[in-house]
Amino acid sequence: MKPLNKLTFGFADAENYRRRENKNLFNQIFLRTEALEELTERNTFFLVGEKGTGKTAYAVYLTNSPSDVRKYSHKFIRETDYTKFVALKNQNALGLSEYVDIWKVILLLLVAGSIIENEARSFAGANNKFKGLKAAIDAYYQNAFSPEVVSGLQLVENSEEIIKMLVKFAGLVQAGADVKQSSSTQKNLQRFQTDLLTIQRSFENAISSLNLTADHTVFIDGIDIRPESIPYPRYQDCVKGLANALWSLNNDFFPSIRDSKGRIKVVALLRPDIFNSLGMQNRNTKLKDNSTVLDWRTRYHGYRESNLFKMADRFLSVQQDTSPQPGVAWDHYFPFNAASLLEEESRPTSFITVLRYSFHRPRDILAVLDTLDELYVRTGQATDNFTYEQLTSKEFRRAYGTYMLGEVKDSLSFYYGEDEYELFLKFFEYLDGHNKFDYSKFLSAYADFVTFIGRSGKKRPDFMETAEDFLQFLYDQNIISYIEMTDDERFIRWCFIERSPSNISPKVKTNMDYEIHYGLGNVLNTGKKIRSRRKSGTAVVAPSRAGFFEGTVKFFKISDKFGFIVQDGMPVDMFFHGNRVIATSAVRKGDRVRFRLEKDQDGRLMAVDVMHVKGV
Repeated sequence: MKPLNKLTFGFADAENYRRRENKNLFNQIFLRTEALEELTERNTFFLVGEKGTGKTAYAVYLTNSPSDVRKYSHKFIRETDYTKFVALKNQNALGLSEYVDIWKVILLLLVAGSIIENEARSFAGANNKFKGLKAAIDAYYQNAFSPEVVSGLQLVENSEEIIKMLVKFAGLVQAGADVKQSSSTQKNLQRFQTDLLTIQRSFENAISSLNLTADHTVFIDGIDIRPESIPYPRYQDCVKGLANALWSLNNDFFPSIRDSKGRIKVVALLRPDIFNSLGMQNRNTKLKDNSTVLDWRTRYHGYRESNLFKMADRFLSVQQDTSPQPGVAWDHYFPFNAASLLEEESRPTSFITVLRYSFHRPRDILAVLDTLDELYVRTGQATDNFTYEQLTSKEFRRAYGTYMLGEVKDSLSFYYGEDEYELFLKFFEYLDGHNKFDYSKFLSAYADFVTFIGRSGKKRPDFMETAEDFLQFLYDQNIISYIEMTDDERFIRWCFIERSPSNISPKVKTNMDYEIHYGLGNVLNTGKKIRSRRKSGTAVVAPSRAGFFEGTVKFFKISDKFGFIVQDGMPVDMFFHGNRVIATSAVRKGDRVRFRLEKDQDGRLMAVDVMHVKGV
């Protein structure tokens, strides 16, 4: 086997493999899974996978490896594209239907570009319709046409100009050409809609006249990155328009093209949560029948048969001078066993240690290799292989944890801003150094955290509205697992393991034990008990009588037996357990109650002996 410093550890982001100098390496290391074949099927319109599961990698691989019967193009939506969409919306008062129409024109332009690039012979003869369309495109872009999303947006922005070119070169007879521009917003919108429909039909007529010899697929990538400058509702309108346009073209127009051997489709690359938010009809059916879902979930038992292990092993084995047997390369570079593994294995189980650091995604495995390379190979501390001590060292866990936290931040930034992210990080201080905690500890930490937010004057994010909401949020982001116990077995439930096409949004259970992800513990300030914080500078309001305070119940969760009371004269909410309620009737939101304050074992104030105020 080659020494470690002779290996290339590649890129975690597959977009880098679009570059010519990196294509050969990528084609060698790419693992061809069953998902690749599914993606080539004509009824597959969505490639669905979590961030880091390889959506871009599949699109890059297919685009890098065309055949005579299958052609691919891979297009990205960039920040400037979203900005242009927002500008168009503001200029023309666009609704969802106009977004759909704009996307249809853009997608048809990208399809035409793929045909021009890959199948010139299909319109080399006497096919005047597509030749006329190409001439109009060349004239509009001054022979500098580049089939990208931004090119389509420029065309839409200047719809009148492209229509002039279509009239001149493609024989378009423009209906309603004598309509004049009006200062009226409604008339401007009607004219804009008419122009879009005219352009769309011109493209459709030209494309449907072709007899293609190959299938053409256009991948639309970059959808799961929302620029910070674009509000989420505006982003969502844009993506919903894309999804509806894609579905319409793939089902209504492309299949209707007759006398063509080759077929056309557009595939969108989406995260499951984004797919879930599109509001499409029969969503589950579309996920089952029209999507390829990337699934890298790996069980400890039989992990060597998993695609994730095969991917990691292939990454190392294809770089050798001779091809080793499956698994040999990994075992050579990681010749040790994982700790706390119950099953007996005849070969090293080091991959389990790596797996524990990950969300079971290819990007995470590659990030482990890259971190080890940076810390130990480039410094000469690892020459022939890595050791267990290196893989579990504090410096490795800190460096890799920084990567994992960056992944979490990227995921959160899709919906939330920097302020919400900073509050999210702040919460973990209130766990007082516990990587593992029970539900009671979580509720106590949440209560203290909410008190901190109230005192600081910050706005509480919607994902922190209730303790249950926040617990689900932490589970959704794979920050925590919950642990179920039977008489003889312990089950660790991770969202990324429980999630499946039939269960896109698994629910966390309350009243369980919880554990922070192994790869994140060192970077979330949970490694040491924090003793110096939370000395309140807020004056305590005197009790009303006999040591009791009064307030109003803000929230009470009967099933989970906890709630909060807005204390009179205090800008904070007091936490209370349901078992400390001594009211003769059920406590409900809005009830006036009397209570005493008591410190819990960690010195935090909580409401006890909660009872209704008589006469209220």
